[in-house]
Amino acid sequence: MKKLLLLLCLSLLPAGVFAEPPPVFDVDREFYPYYPSLIKYEKSGAEFTPPEVCAECHAKQYEEWTGSIHALAFKDPVYQGELNLAVQAVGHEISRQCEGCHSPAGVVTGEIKGPGLKGLSPMALAGVSCDVCHSIVGTTHWQTPTHEPQNGSFIIRPGVDTPEGPQLRKMGPVAVSDDCGMGFHECDQSSLHLQADLCAGCHQVYHYDKHFPLEATYLEWKHGAYAQKTILCQDCHMVDLETFKRVADEFKKPERHEYRHYFNGANYLLYYLAAGAATKAGDEALAANIMKKYEMAVGRLQSAADLEVTPVYNNGQLGEVKVRVKNIRAGHNLPTSLTNIRQLWLEITATDEKGQVIMTSGAVDDNGQLPENTRLFNSDGMGDDFHFAVDPWVITAFSRHDTIPPKGHKEVYYGINAGTSPVVKLDVKLRYRQADQKVAEKLLANVPEDIDLNATYGLTEVPPLPVVDLVAKQVSFQTRE
Repeated sequence: MKKLLLLLCLSLLPAGVFAEPPPVFDVDREFYPYYPSLIKYEKSGAEFTPPEVCAECHAKQYEEWTGSIHALAFKDPVYQGELNLAVQAVGHEISRQCEGCHSPAGVVTGEIKGPGLKGLSPMALAGVSCDVCHSIVGTTHWQTPTHEPQNGSFIIRPGVDTPEGPQLRKMGPVAVSDDCGMGFHECDQSSLHLQADLCAGCHQVYHYDKHFPLEATYLEWKHGAYAQKTILCQDCHMVDLETFKRVADEFKKPERHEYRHYFNGANYLLYYLAAGAATKAGDEALAANIMKKYEMAVGRLQSAADLEVTPVYNNGQLGEVKVRVKNIRAGHNLPTSLTNIRQLWLEITATDEKGQVIMTSGAVDDNGQLPENTRLFNSDGMGDDFHFAVDPWVITAFSRHDTIPPKGHKEVYYGINAGTSPVVKLDVKLRYRQADQKVAEKLLANVPEDIDLNATYGLTEVPPLPVVDLVAKQVSFQTRE
């Protein structure tokens, strides 16, 4: 009876009583004047400070930052090739989304107007420099179209206007001392610099229009074991390799003196290119600096994962092998970032007692390509038409998302037919490279005209992309249980 009365009352309501549903992703373009970059700029007479000026008082931190991924973020030729293709495909508006994180100061000052390096100031070319991070005063993560961190959703303010003139003010995590800034700038203690939210805005990349998360590194961390244990981005990426491994294993924060401005991650390819450029320019000290970061990046990758290989017997006969791939130290998914571009895969070769190959999968061919049966741990993108897509300005969803969460694992089974051999030997590798060979060739072939790959990097063609073996194991199993 009550249900009948309710239906009767609803039928008597006037037409149009229900409001139109709001858009799923509401964009306030007045609030975000640099959209699709979501930077907020609190402008004053205080200008940004180039990192070379910071080096005069902070030489150690400058040396650590020099040659880092943050320092190379805007000059990265792979990034510039991607940016150039995006502008050609969609227009300049898309480039602001990328530039807002790769050179925030260059965007908010209006200096950067598209791909390329020509005519830009040292401050714009410095990418994610000292003054970028230490001028962040807040975030707007709740106000974004998805109400999540994305596309540079931070507030940046290099200083303030005072009756005496512009005053530089820098944010940092430690208590302010009397001599902080030594008269050049004022200091403010910032709790934000002790939170992962500081990093979140640029390590969450969403589609410029459809707001799909192309990269979700922050959310992978937030929804994983490390966030539960209060181990932050800074605790793993602002320390050396051995400290990183200890933090990941013990869930114990670094000591204050152990933090560094390396910002080291898995992008060994950029270090490799930058070290080559420094060598070609005759700057051996810089090349050595960058190669140390390259070795640290490779070491991180080789510390991040592990493999377990076990036999599976059916009616007493070896029928399969199970390979468990474990993410043992990465605080986010493995791989992370542009997971539709990154390639993490298993290469496996099985031989019988005579050394004859009876099964193989995942071997890179002479053209740098992986066979179709390769077991990849990454993502496949698709566009609005639900067809496969690789370009970030096209991808609005994943048709497959197969990455490994923090402290998690994925399992792969391989069928084995050993014939009459009493034993099977297995060579199993977990391998990583930052892109498919053809993708890398496409991006580097489309760098802006003012970037000369031969003059800067000594590249006349794209070499085979370096592959890092995260884990390699050799095991043997009896074919009869």
